[in-house]
Order: sequence, then C-alpha cells, then structure tokens
Amino acid sequence: MTTARTVPVTTEMDGDELDAEDAWRLVRRFGLRRVVAGAFVRFRYGDGFTNSRALALQASLAVVPFLLALTGLAANLDQERPARVVAETIQKVSPGQDGGDALANAVDGPRDGEEAGDLALGFGLAFALLSMTTAMAQVERGSNRIYGIRRDRPALAKYGRAAVLTAVLAGPVGVGFLMLVAGGSFGKAMVTSYGWSDGTLEAWQVLRWPVGVVLLVFAIAVLLDHAPRRRQPALSWLALGAAVAVLLTLLATGALAAYVHVSSSFGSTYGPLAGFVALLLWSLLSAMAFFYGVAVCAQLEALRAGDHSPAYDDPGRPHGHVVSG
Repeated sequence: MTTARTVPVTTEMDGDELDAEDAWRLVRRFGLRRVVAGAFVRFRYGDGFTNSRALALQASLAVVPFLLALTGLAANLDQERPARVVAETIQKVSPGQDGGDALANAVDGPRDGEEAGDLALGFGLAFALLSMTTAMAQVERGSNRIYGIRRDRPALAKYGRAAVLTAVLAGPVGVGFLMLVAGGSFGKAMVTSYGWSDGTLEAWQVLRWPVGVVLLVFAIAVLLDHAPRRRQPALSWLALGAAVAVLLTLLATGALAAYVHVSSSFGSTYGPLAGFVALLLWSLLSAMAFFYGVAVCAQLEALRAGDHSPAYDDPGRPHGHVVSG
C-alpha cells in the first residue's frame, strides 16, 4: 500500500496545460537537488522498489520470447543475407551460450525446418505480447502508487488499456530497444552480409543513439500519459521524466556491461546462466529507472500544487514530523 502523498491534478486547478517550460521553471525555482531527493522519497514510499521488481520479471518474460520470435523469423526468411543479418544480431544479444548454434542451424539448415520457424515466430510473438500486456498493467499499478493513487482501474479497463498500449507502443519500444542494445551487432552484421563501408558503419553507429533515445522517450512519455489513473499534463511535461528514465537506463546499461566484461568471476559464478542473470539485472535497473522518471514527473506536479512533502507523516515519529526530500 502506497504512503506517497496523492498528487493534485493541477490542470483542474487553473485550467492551464503544463508543458516542458513549466517543468524547467519549477526545477530552477526549487533546485535540482530538492527535486531529485523528493522524487526518490516519493519513489520509495510509493512502493517503487516492489513494483520495479515485478516489472523487471514481466519485461524479462517478454524479451526472451521476443528473441525466440526473431529466431523463427530468421529461419523463415527465404533470402540468405537478410536471414544472416537477423541471426547474427540475435546471437550477440541473446542470453545463454547455445544461441549461436541454434541460430546457425535455423539459417543454414534445410528448408523443411520452416515449420519449426513458424512455431517459434508465432508462439514467440504471442507470449511476448502477452507478457508485455501484463507489464503495461504493472506500469499502471506502479505509476498509480507513486502518484498516491491507491486503486487501479477495474480489471477489464486496466488490461484492455494495457493491451492497446502494447499494440501501439510495441513498434517504437522494440525498434528503440534493438537500436540501443543490438545496434552495434546489427551494424557489424550488415558489414559482413551487405558490405557496408567504414563510413556507412560509422554513420550508423552515431545515428542509432539519438534515434533510439528519441523513440524510447516518446514511447515512455505516451505511456506516462495514459497509464496512471488520472488526468496528466501535456506530453512535453512528461517527456522530462521519460528522458530521465532513458538516461538512467543507459547509464545502468553501460555500468552493467562494463562490470560483466571486466569481472572474471561473473561468468564463472553463473556459468551458462550468466546471460539470463545479466538480463534480469538489466531489467531490474531499467524498471527502477522508469519508475524514478515517473516519480520526477509526479513530484514536480506536486510542487507546483504547493504540496512539498512527497509522503505522508510517519505515525511512528513525533507528532508534526513531515517526511520530505
């Protein structure tokens, strides 16, 4: 149960639609340190850690069948070079140690294996979409708690909205994820299969970052606009929290990648499960970054409404004590 203070719907107070300019003005007025600290307190008392763990599990359950679906796609492609590009890209980002052999067999094996490819593509997409729908529903739950909303929408409305959001945002999220996480592997595969020049590869390696970031910021902002059970500010206001979430995710991804590559004990400790453990860690850090971005948007709107305390008083403390950032 959340103990974060309920954020007033400020657009109903004066009729103004909050935008990015209002958000930056509030950050300058109250100071970045106060906003960051208050957002963390709201994240903590809004069950941010609990909902991050739940979202991370559901996201992991979506990533694995999605990669399985791409494996089926590689097996079904009739032309060798596109199939090789897909296979090499998936091989670099798939958890586990046997993915390379499976993908090689899928691409180079006999064409009578297309039936298996159809099954992998169909079941992979089905389970990925199902897992993403439950993940979207978890986003509503976690966002509501951070905003101080104690009840979600009724089940039909909640999961129906989650299914619609999954259908609308699957493309931007999937492309953005692949460009940021698998973009390097895709570029190298294009060099091998299509003979990309060094200049083309360098241009791709540079452009994939801003394009991927923009896609993810847009997708997260749209998600923040429609997931919580309340009337939200303008999309540009929510883009600030989305940008914070993407930035923290990139930092966490870089730190995790450096740790996995530098630490010799990581692979020896987890053995063939190292890839899956890394996926779970990445999902958890990304989910925490996402909900912290939600908390930034919520705390800024609370500050604009004059409610400076991100959480309710602790009844176990002396009377009059206020939890603040």
